[in-house]
Amino acid sequence: MAVQQWVRHHPHVILMQPVLEISAADDFALWPVGEQEPYGYLVLNGELTPAELGTAVVQIADCNNFEPEEEHGPCPTDPFGTFLHGLLTMPDLFAAGGFRVTDTTTETVFVEPGCCNGLETWRDWLEVLDGTGCSSFGHDPSSVAERVGEIVRLTFDAYGTGGSPVIELPVDQARRLVAGAQQDLQDFLGLAGIWAEQHMPAHAAAVTAALARAVDLGPTQ
Repeated sequence: MAVQQWVRHHPHVILMQPVLEISAADDFALWPVGEQEPYGYLVLNGELTPAELGTAVVQIADCNNFEPEEEHGPCPTDPFGTFLHGLLTMPDLFAAGGFRVTDTTTETVFVEPGCCNGLETWRDWLEVLDGTGCSSFGHDPSSVAERVGEIVRLTFDAYGTGGSPVIELPVDQARRLVAGAQQDLQDFLGLAGIWAEQHMPAHAAAVTAALARAVDLGPTQ
Protein backbone atom coordinates (compact mmCIF):
# COMPACT_ATOMS: atom_id res chain seq x y z
CA MET A 1 0.00 0.00 0.00
CA ALA A 2 1.36 3.41 -0.94
CA VAL A 3 2.29 5.78 1.89
CA GLN A 4 -0.47 8.20 0.92
CA GLN A 5 -3.07 5.42 0.98
CA TRP A 6 -1.87 4.17 4.37
CA VAL A 7 -2.09 7.66 5.91
CA ARG A 8 -5.60 8.18 4.54
CA HIS A 9 -6.94 4.83 5.72
CA HIS A 10 -5.12 4.63 9.06
CA PRO A 11 -6.04 7.58 11.32
CA HIS A 12 -4.93 5.79 14.50
CA VAL A 13 -2.39 7.37 16.87
CA ILE A 14 0.97 5.59 17.01
CA LEU A 15 3.08 6.03 20.14
CA MET A 16 6.75 5.19 20.68
CA GLN A 17 7.96 5.15 24.30
CA PRO A 18 11.17 4.18 26.08
CA VAL A 19 10.28 1.42 28.54
CA LEU A 20 12.30 -0.21 31.30
CA GLU A 21 11.63 -3.85 32.16
CA ILE A 22 10.69 -4.27 35.81
CA SER A 23 11.52 -7.27 37.96
CA ALA A 24 10.39 -7.84 41.53
CA ALA A 25 12.18 -5.67 44.11
CA ASP A 26 11.21 -7.14 47.47
CA ASP A 27 12.03 -5.35 50.71
CA PHE A 28 14.11 -2.59 49.12
CA ALA A 29 14.67 0.09 51.74
CA LEU A 30 17.47 2.44 50.64
CA TRP A 31 14.98 4.89 49.10
CA PRO A 32 11.24 4.98 48.28
CA VAL A 33 10.12 2.88 45.30
CA GLY A 34 6.77 2.51 43.59
CA GLU A 35 4.59 -0.55 43.29
CA GLN A 36 5.12 -2.12 39.88
CA GLU A 37 3.96 -5.39 38.42
CA PRO A 38 7.02 -7.66 38.11
CA TYR A 39 8.11 -8.39 34.53
CA GLY A 40 6.07 -5.49 33.20
CA TYR A 41 7.38 -2.18 31.87
CA LEU A 42 7.84 1.30 33.31
CA VAL A 43 7.58 4.12 30.76
CA LEU A 44 10.49 6.54 31.16
CA ASN A 45 9.82 10.24 30.67
CA GLY A 46 9.91 13.55 32.50
CA GLU A 47 6.64 12.93 34.32
CA LEU A 48 7.63 10.11 36.67
CA THR A 49 6.82 10.39 40.35
CA PRO A 50 9.69 10.26 42.88
CA ALA A 51 8.72 6.67 43.75
CA GLU A 52 8.72 5.68 40.06
CA LEU A 53 12.15 7.30 39.64
CA GLY A 54 13.33 5.31 42.64
CA THR A 55 12.05 2.14 41.00
CA ALA A 56 13.84 2.99 37.74
CA VAL A 57 17.17 3.55 39.48
CA VAL A 58 16.79 0.29 41.43
CA GLN A 59 16.11 -1.65 38.23
CA ILE A 60 18.97 -0.15 36.23
CA ALA A 61 21.37 -0.68 39.14
CA ASP A 62 20.14 -4.25 39.53
CA CYS A 63 20.68 -4.90 35.80
CA ASN A 64 24.35 -4.15 36.41
CA ASN A 65 24.73 -5.86 39.78
CA PHE A 66 27.77 -7.88 38.75
CA GLU A 67 31.13 -8.18 40.41
CA PRO A 68 33.40 -5.69 38.61
CA GLU A 69 36.98 -6.52 37.67
CA GLU A 70 39.68 -6.07 40.30
CA GLU A 71 40.98 -2.89 38.67
CA HIS A 72 37.70 -1.18 39.51
CA GLY A 73 38.54 -1.30 43.18
CA PRO A 74 37.03 -3.11 46.17
CA CYS A 75 33.33 -2.97 46.78
CA PRO A 76 32.35 -0.32 49.35
CA THR A 77 30.89 -1.55 52.60
CA ASP A 78 28.18 1.09 53.08
CA PRO A 79 24.67 0.06 51.85
CA PHE A 80 24.47 2.72 49.10
CA GLY A 81 27.98 2.03 47.83
CA THR A 82 27.44 -1.73 47.86
CA PHE A 83 24.19 -1.58 45.90
CA LEU A 84 25.49 0.98 43.38
CA HIS A 85 28.96 -0.54 42.94
CA GLY A 86 28.29 -2.32 39.64
CA LEU A 87 26.37 0.63 38.18
CA LEU A 88 29.18 3.03 39.04
CA THR A 89 32.14 0.88 38.00
CA MET A 90 31.12 -1.46 35.16
CA PRO A 91 32.41 -0.13 31.80
CA ASP A 92 29.47 -1.43 29.74
CA LEU A 93 26.06 -0.86 31.28
CA PHE A 94 22.74 -2.51 30.45
CA ALA A 95 19.14 -1.31 31.00
CA ALA A 96 16.64 -4.03 30.10
CA GLY A 97 13.95 -2.62 27.82
CA GLY A 98 13.84 -0.51 24.68
CA PHE A 99 11.46 1.56 22.57
CA ARG A 100 7.92 0.14 22.53
CA VAL A 101 5.55 1.05 19.70
CA THR A 102 1.77 0.88 20.18
CA ASP A 103 -1.41 1.93 18.44
CA THR A 104 -3.18 3.84 21.20
CA THR A 105 -6.55 3.52 19.46
CA THR A 106 -6.62 -0.27 19.30
CA GLU A 107 -3.98 -0.92 22.02
CA THR A 108 -2.10 -3.07 19.51
CA VAL A 109 1.63 -3.47 20.19
CA PHE A 110 3.83 -3.46 17.08
CA VAL A 111 7.27 -3.41 18.73
CA GLU A 112 7.95 -4.76 22.21
CA PRO A 113 11.49 -5.14 23.55
CA GLY A 114 12.25 -8.81 24.00
CA CYS A 115 14.73 -10.73 26.11
CA CYS A 116 18.31 -9.41 25.97
CA ASN A 117 17.28 -6.07 24.45
CA GLY A 118 18.39 -2.92 26.27
CA LEU A 119 17.72 0.79 26.20
CA GLU A 120 21.42 1.35 25.53
CA THR A 121 20.80 0.01 22.00
CA TRP A 122 18.10 2.54 21.11
CA ARG A 123 20.31 3.96 18.34
CA ASP A 124 19.54 0.80 16.35
CA TRP A 125 16.45 2.76 15.29
CA LEU A 126 18.76 5.24 13.56
CA GLU A 127 20.23 2.31 11.63
CA VAL A 128 16.74 1.50 10.40
CA LEU A 129 16.20 5.08 9.23
CA ASP A 130 19.61 5.97 7.84
CA GLY A 131 21.88 2.94 8.00
CA THR A 132 21.42 -0.74 7.25
CA GLY A 133 17.64 -0.37 7.06
CA CYS A 134 16.82 -3.19 9.48
CA SER A 135 17.05 -3.97 13.17
CA SER A 136 15.62 -6.46 15.67
CA PHE A 137 14.80 -5.90 19.33
CA GLY A 138 15.38 -9.10 21.28
CA HIS A 139 13.35 -12.30 21.25
CA ASP A 140 10.09 -13.66 22.66
CA PRO A 141 8.75 -11.65 20.93
CA SER A 142 11.16 -11.04 18.07
CA SER A 143 10.09 -7.53 17.02
CA VAL A 144 11.71 -6.20 13.84
CA ALA A 145 11.80 -2.83 12.07
CA GLU A 146 12.85 -2.55 8.44
CA ARG A 147 12.93 0.30 5.98
CA VAL A 148 11.45 -0.40 2.56
CA GLY A 149 11.76 2.68 0.36
CA GLU A 150 9.83 5.48 2.03
CA ILE A 151 8.12 3.34 4.64
CA VAL A 152 9.24 1.63 7.85
CA ARG A 153 7.59 -1.74 8.44
CA LEU A 154 7.20 -2.85 12.06
CA THR A 155 6.50 -6.51 12.85
CA PHE A 156 5.64 -7.56 16.39
CA ASP A 157 7.02 -11.10 16.10
CA ALA A 158 8.90 -11.76 12.88
CA TYR A 159 9.69 -15.37 13.82
CA GLY A 160 6.33 -16.32 15.27
CA THR A 161 3.77 -18.72 13.85
CA GLY A 162 2.04 -16.13 11.66
CA GLY A 163 -0.64 -13.55 12.17
CA SER A 164 1.73 -11.17 13.95
CA PRO A 165 0.62 -7.50 14.04
CA VAL A 166 2.36 -5.48 11.33
CA ILE A 167 2.22 -1.78 10.56
CA GLU A 168 3.86 0.43 7.94
CA LEU A 169 4.77 4.03 8.77
CA PRO A 170 6.04 6.81 6.54
CA VAL A 171 9.76 7.33 7.18
CA ASP A 172 9.20 10.93 8.30
CA GLN A 173 6.67 9.80 10.89
CA ALA A 174 9.01 7.08 12.16
CA ARG A 175 11.78 9.66 12.44
CA ARG A 176 9.55 11.93 14.54
CA LEU A 177 8.59 9.01 16.79
CA VAL A 178 12.24 8.11 17.43
CA ALA A 179 13.10 11.75 18.17
CA GLY A 180 10.20 11.95 20.61
CA ALA A 181 11.27 8.78 22.43
CA GLN A 182 14.84 10.08 22.62
CA GLN A 183 13.55 13.29 24.18
CA ASP A 184 11.55 11.26 26.71
CA LEU A 185 14.80 9.54 27.72
CA GLN A 186 16.56 12.88 28.04
CA ASP A 187 13.69 14.23 30.17
CA PHE A 188 13.95 11.14 32.38
CA LEU A 189 17.66 11.75 32.89
CA GLY A 190 17.04 15.38 33.84
CA LEU A 191 14.46 14.37 36.40
CA ALA A 192 16.65 11.53 37.69
CA GLY A 193 19.48 13.98 38.31
CA ILE A 194 17.25 16.10 40.53
CA TRP A 195 15.97 12.97 42.29
CA ALA A 196 19.52 11.74 42.95
CA GLU A 197 20.52 15.07 44.52
CA GLN A 198 17.66 14.68 46.96
CA HIS A 199 18.05 10.98 47.81
CA MET A 200 21.78 10.27 47.49
CA PRO A 201 23.68 13.57 47.36
CA ALA A 202 27.06 11.91 47.91
CA HIS A 203 26.57 9.72 44.83
CA ALA A 204 24.31 12.00 42.74
CA ALA A 205 26.79 13.10 40.08
CA ALA A 206 28.20 9.61 39.56
CA VAL A 207 24.75 7.98 39.47
CA THR A 208 23.40 10.54 37.00
CA ALA A 209 26.39 10.00 34.71
CA ALA A 210 25.98 6.22 34.97
CA LEU A 211 22.28 6.40 34.10
CA ALA A 212 23.15 8.47 31.03
CA ARG A 213 25.65 5.79 29.94
CA ALA A 214 23.10 3.05 30.63
CA VAL A 215 20.70 4.59 28.08
CA ASP A 216 23.46 5.83 25.72
CA LEU A 217 22.74 9.52 26.22
CA GLY A 218 25.43 11.92 27.35
CA PRO A 219 24.49 14.87 29.56
CA THR A 220 24.54 17.33 26.64
CA GLN A 221 22.94 15.14 23.96
